[in-house]
Amino acid sequence: MGKVKSAKSLSCSLREYCGAFGAYSFSGEDVAHDIYLALMNLQHRGQDSAGAAVTDGKSFSLIRELGLVSQVLDEKKVASLHGHVGVGHVRYPTIGAGGVEDAQPILAECGGRRFAIVHNGNISNYGRARKALEQRGAKFCSQCDAELLLLAFTEQYAKSGDYFSAIAALMEEVDGGYSVIMASEDGDLVAFRDPQAIRPLCFGRSEDLMAFSSESVALDIIGCRLEGDLQAGEAIVISKGEVKRKVVAKQASPRHCMFEYVYFARPDSKIDGRWVDEVRMELGRRLAVSAPAKADIVIPVPDTARSAVAGYSQVSGIPMAEGLIKNRYVLRTFIMPTQKKRREAVRLKLNPVRHVVEGKRIVLLDDSIVRGTTMGPIVKLLRDAGAREVHLRITCPPIVGPCFYGVDIPTYQELVASKKTVEEIRRMVGADSLAYQSIEDLIAAIGIKKENLCLGCLNEDYPTPFGREISKRIKQAGTREGVRVWEESG
Repeated sequence: MGKVKSAKSLSCSLREYCGAFGAYSFSGEDVAHDIYLALMNLQHRGQDSAGAAVTDGKSFSLIRELGLVSQVLDEKKVASLHGHVGVGHVRYPTIGAGGVEDAQPILAECGGRRFAIVHNGNISNYGRARKALEQRGAKFCSQCDAELLLLAFTEQYAKSGDYFSAIAALMEEVDGGYSVIMASEDGDLVAFRDPQAIRPLCFGRSEDLMAFSSESVALDIIGCRLEGDLQAGEAIVISKGEVKRKVVAKQASPRHCMFEYVYFARPDSKIDGRWVDEVRMELGRRLAVSAPAKADIVIPVPDTARSAVAGYSQVSGIPMAEGLIKNRYVLRTFIMPTQKKRREAVRLKLNPVRHVVEGKRIVLLDDSIVRGTTMGPIVKLLRDAGAREVHLRITCPPIVGPCFYGVDIPTYQELVASKKTVEEIRRMVGADSLAYQSIEDLIAAIGIKKENLCLGCLNEDYPTPFGREISKRIKQAGTREGVRVWEESG
């Protein structure tokens, strides 16, 4: 905490899926409390660390620590952050995650000006892009793709002195999915989204504030009206109270991440014009038609499947019930750092309601099966509580390929659907029946054209050139334990 005295960037993971936020006060009011509130509403996107950097136009004040937002940004610390421009970040733990040095924001200097960056996503050609930057004299202090983005930007900004030109040049050099928010120490706020708009980034306004966020729920809590989403390859710059927008990518075509609608986003968020809750209800409706079951009740694996259960019940006529109760103080098992910890977390995370499930035929809805390590124990929980039958329905199609754009599923070996048939997975998890959503119904439920969605993990049609190359390399050569292909420079 306190005034930053160096421009040294700190390391962070290449594999994080996070939440980013930035705010600009046109009247010069402090934004630290708004950042705190916004990050509280983005906490579901990461529980490993949190951070904020604000500037009064003269110098940055920075806090970044391990822990939840309420622990890192307590009342006393928030009160110490003075400035009308700032950025904030929440991060989730990944395999091999480090300590406090992995937290964002990250800072770097360019021509006497310092910049603080937060981002959500992943740079697919990290190794190659880093090698090229190093050959041109860039000095890295971490293995973090946020630092790569910042150094790529500052290199170009030093040449042109223009935000839009620098961001356009950056987009030519990096391949991946990324949403970025940056603050300059002298009080500018900059936001941009990758040329495929894979990672979400929206913006809103109040009478005094303009804010950018990974999800619209962070705008709600600070009283900003959602005005829209950054377009593919678009940058927005706020400088000296003036707002400028420009699509800077030479080739921009949206390929929005389907997993936001299925799993990551809160149901009360609106992403790229679609309410997440409405999408999930429609996923449930479509499953009830394509995969009916004779059952007494339909229950969700809390929380993301709740909306889908409402849709499934609506169409099937099977009553909804709360058959599993979630312990609110346990983190998401998908984003626990190891498979062993994910398995151990299931019983701590969920408890069956015996009088609801005992003797019942159950349709159990969940959003996805990724590694397959948690569904078996969940089905067993219901069996042990007396369920007669458990019919498993999954609102996402089988995940058969890695993600190179920000979700921590980096190898084929980790994905159960890439190795087993649906029947084999059913037997493995112990369900009486198992059915997945079709890709066609997923697309229809989201309501965005197939060519504008990233479905790479479902059909291996990756939206960026290097993503397609990585997929082929992994299939041909496999992966070395502990190494992501995009970390390599070859």
